[in-house]
Amino acid sequence: MIEKKRRVVVTGMGVISPIGKSINEFEKSLSDMVIGIDKISSFDASKLPVQIAAEVRDFKPEEYIEKKLVKRLDRYSQFALAAAKQAVEMSGLNFEDIEERVGVLVSSGMGGFITLAEQNEVLREKGPDRVSPSLIPMILINMASGVIAMEFGLKGPNFAPVSACATSIHSIALGAMLIRHGYADVIIAGGSEATIAELPIAGFASMRALSTRNDEPKKASRPFDKDRDGFVLGEGAGAVVLEELEHAKRRGATILAEVTGSGMTADAYHITAPHPEGLSVMHVMRLALKDSMMNKEDIGYINVHGTSTPLGDIAETKAIVGVFGEHAYNLNISSTKSMTGHLLGAAGAVELIAGLLGMLGNYIPPTINHFTDDPDIDPKLNLTFNTLQERKFDAFMSNTFGFGGHNSSIVVKKYKE
Repeated sequence: MIEKKRRVVVTGMGVISPIGKSINEFEKSLSDMVIGIDKISSFDASKLPVQIAAEVRDFKPEEYIEKKLVKRLDRYSQFALAAAKQAVEMSGLNFEDIEERVGVLVSSGMGGFITLAEQNEVLREKGPDRVSPSLIPMILINMASGVIAMEFGLKGPNFAPVSACATSIHSIALGAMLIRHGYADVIIAGGSEATIAELPIAGFASMRALSTRNDEPKKASRPFDKDRDGFVLGEGAGAVVLEELEHAKRRGATILAEVTGSGMTADAYHITAPHPEGLSVMHVMRLALKDSMMNKEDIGYINVHGTSTPLGDIAETKAIVGVFGEHAYNLNISSTKSMTGHLLGAAGAVELIAGLLGMLGNYIPPTINHFTDDPDIDPKLNLTFNTLQERKFDAFMSNTFGFGGHNSSIVVKKYKE
């Protein structure tokens, strides 16, 4: 590891999710255990094998974005810009005179998939002359970072790491590294996704990755339950403002937390399946702890990847025991995907925010929809089933893993001088 040079803190956060389109609404939904999963309402899904999803309902992009620009942005970019605006507002930042020291790393796993599918239909039905001239910029995965930079006039590092469902934690971790090593003083980082459409659902369903509980949407996402049958596709965005500590202190910012370190590994095992023993997942958590210069006993909570897939949930719990040993049984562990569904490239950022809210509020957001214990999951682990638990903790870890074997883990702690 390169020796750390500067400390990185969080001074703002924003969220657009199936259980809340603001930080306050999102936190209330977490504590009330609101489930954002239901029958798909945005199109007729009756012919699909999976007819449920975690949609962001009643999203009005005009509340955040100029009307002319709305028409030129895919839904995923609209989500990203909305979440970023919330985060910047919370941070209280004024970018005047620091534009070249502020960067943006807000990415996506799949980008403008809805626009791509819609314009493909236009091409087939009406011909190439009717395809939108905005097609290409609308589908680009880097466009979310681009439009956020344009909105605020930010001229620092600007790109979009892409690693499927690990994307937004990679973005936040890399943003922290850029600040730590002096390439920027402020980074807006996170992820966004909007892929609730026929083709993505058909594709994930063909892989047998999705839950088929069409008649029980509220009970479909059940991480660690014996009868789990896949994840529920969700959409949304999460963004955080990362800031160099001294920069934040000079302007009198409210410091929410400190990002202390991260880890990144690859399974190098299978296109979609995790390594059954979670070897690289163990490695990524160890790297995050090492980079944070923290002991495993310092961690009180892990917001896990926990997608509700048969193989993934088992592998991750094995890895936690492998890394934390006896301390694993002192941890609270939970998967907030039981409420939000799986937001793919936005998952890590939204889940990091859930953990951060829990740390600030002294509670653990629960894993809901647990009905039957899985004999292959260690029964001594506290997976925080079905009830929000009050707990004071000073540091937590958040894990995300993506198709292709991409793993990322990040550690955040309460800020202390």
